[in-house]
Amino acid sequence: MATEAPFKGSIPEFDYQKEVDRWANVVKLLSEPEPKVGQTPRTEVWRKNKSVLWHYPAKQKKYEIPLFFVYSLFNKPYILDIDPKKSVIKNLTDMGYEVYLLDWGTPGYEDKKIGIDTYVEKYLKTAVKRALRHSEAEEITLVGYCLGGTIASIYASVAEEPIKNLIVATVPIDFSTFVGPEKWAEGLKNGDINLDHFLDIYGVVPSKYVEMMFRAIGSPIYFTNYTMLLNRAHDHRYVEKWRRMNKWTLDQVPFTGEAYKQFVNELVKGNKLVKGEFMVGKRAADLKNIRANLFVVSGSRDNLVLEEQSKPIMDLVSSEDKTYVCVESGHVGLALSGLFAGIVDQWASSRSNPLF
Repeated sequence: MATEAPFKGSIPEFDYQKEVDRWANVVKLLSEPEPKVGQTPRTEVWRKNKSVLWHYPAKQKKYEIPLFFVYSLFNKPYILDIDPKKSVIKNLTDMGYEVYLLDWGTPGYEDKKIGIDTYVEKYLKTAVKRALRHSEAEEITLVGYCLGGTIASIYASVAEEPIKNLIVATVPIDFSTFVGPEKWAEGLKNGDINLDHFLDIYGVVPSKYVEMMFRAIGSPIYFTNYTMLLNRAHDHRYVEKWRRMNKWTLDQVPFTGEAYKQFVNELVKGNKLVKGEFMVGKRAADLKNIRANLFVVSGSRDNLVLEEQSKPIMDLVSSEDKTYVCVESGHVGLALSGLFAGIVDQWASSRSNPLF
């Protein structure tokens, strides 16, 4: 009588070559130098303190209106130019756009008094003027990513400069929805979590603390990155993508004390941007002042900035031309995959004064 092994077919066959490739790639990853990022050709246009305005020339200029990128204060902006094959910036310059990027730089203790309002009034405003002068364009398109979109929206609401288009992606606008551990929300609301005294002493939120914050918000998913690496280390393309992403994830930026106080107390707790009460100098950043063409992009798998945090801007601005899309992507994946460049081009190409 024939018998069958009870576990036959339930245990996968051992793939010797796959395991050799897996561990060879892990050893290679640990011994190789860090991957190169930010390889798209650029020139410095303007500098103030730690911040630098970069210009990325179009391969063949097709549009009169340049794109001006504003990135988050929490992270380094090279996520927009992290892989030559999937670089958001390179793809847009290949499509014919002149691109500018304001890199906020890495603040130190001496920068502790620089707040979000100062970044808008003394840095972003001047950088936009320099980009307009450098490009000889009469109008500009602001492109804000993550908290950079919040800052771009604040600036657009008080700007005297000619902003034709405002594009914001994965942008937190309405902070009435809290992303993170429930205890954090309770602590902020009740005043149990207050870092003002800590920041008065240390001046900045250290980069390691910023990393820990994102780990806490993203857990338990965040902690699976090394597990995923071991699981797919036999895949050379995945390993290369992982190396770049891991470099960027661990390369956090300190947050100035004053900017962090404003972010937590005025934006997160006070929700002042939605209320039109956030002040830039003597002016209130009222989003109803925005009349530029508006394009808002959210990610359906974004676990850091939810749709309900981004979408309210559609009703808060006075723009006649406004579009909202939600794409199948995560918070970082939108930039990391290069998908964002095509989304921007699809909307902006007809609104950027084509030259031919």
